[in-house]
Amino acid sequence: MSLLTIEDLTVEFPGGETPVRVIENVSLEVGKGEFVGLVGESGSGKTMTALSIMRLVPNPGKISTGRISFAGEELLTKSDAEMRKVRGARIGMIFQEPMTALNPVFTIGFQIVEALRVHRTLSMAEARKEAVRLLDLVAIPDAAQRVKDYPHQLSGGQRQRAMIAMTLACEPELLLADEPTTALDVTIQAQILELLERLRHELGLALLLITHDLSVVAETCDRVLVMYSGRLVEEASVDHLFAQPTHPYTQGLLSALPRLGQPHDRGHLPSIPGQIPDPAVRPSGCVFHPRCSEAFEPCSGREPPLYSLKEDQSSRCFLYSPTEGQPEGLES
Repeated sequence: MSLLTIEDLTVEFPGGETPVRVIENVSLEVGKGEFVGLVGESGSGKTMTALSIMRLVPNPGKISTGRISFAGEELLTKSDAEMRKVRGARIGMIFQEPMTALNPVFTIGFQIVEALRVHRTLSMAEARKEAVRLLDLVAIPDAAQRVKDYPHQLSGGQRQRAMIAMTLACEPELLLADEPTTALDVTIQAQILELLERLRHELGLALLLITHDLSVVAETCDRVLVMYSGRLVEEASVDHLFAQPTHPYTQGLLSALPRLGQPHDRGHLPSIPGQIPDPAVRPSGCVFHPRCSEAFEPCSGREPPLYSLKEDQSSRCFLYSPTEGQPEGLES
């Protein structure tokens, strides 16, 4: 059953004669207890999608079209007061850099207690006890003492765990995790991913994991959504995406992953030529076609739809059109 459903979401900012669309016609679903990965290069629109779900699009941006349904409730029609009861309480967000999300002048315990007191009817004593329990839940050692620490007194991994504890304080049904392991070393990354997986099973959480790291997706997610320049270009189960990626952009991302024993030209990893376009000056047609080695005649003329290839995989590419034909030399 779907917990979160987004339909035709478009987010735009003022920009000269016409608004600049940073997100365009994005549709996705996250089921109860499901882990979904949202991947793509920096600037592809991943974080803006998460901020849209929370109704936190920065001014002067706005959600111009679309629907966002959470547990059967339409979020875009809620008042600000109604949305505050959803944000943090039912949908939590883990930010990329915990030092910017945690207040440096208050202790970790105080900040968790404040979140508990805002959203749950607990006494001060109950909230303090719950703060210790939450730090213990996310495996911070000596939790009863660490609640008295300030953010700068914790390691990077402990700060991220404290951020997760604060997000869990109000028992949300859905977590939006924006690059939760980017600033951490490999060992701590693995511990945070194991923690999220454990919390998923213990608490029944659903999670939308925003990342550029496909190896993180492979370890944790059930499904993958690939985003490029504000559009979803591929959706698939993790198994199908890694075994048989269909969109040329996804294929480029996967080919750039380092592999043990893989020969490279003079030690250089493969890369996708060019860079993600400025949303204000996107190319016509398929936005990826200037960087695509498979581009052919229809690609520059109009944007391809999302073609359904199998039950759990779809791709926004004319290579899979039943009417456009295949470029010469490409097997169908």
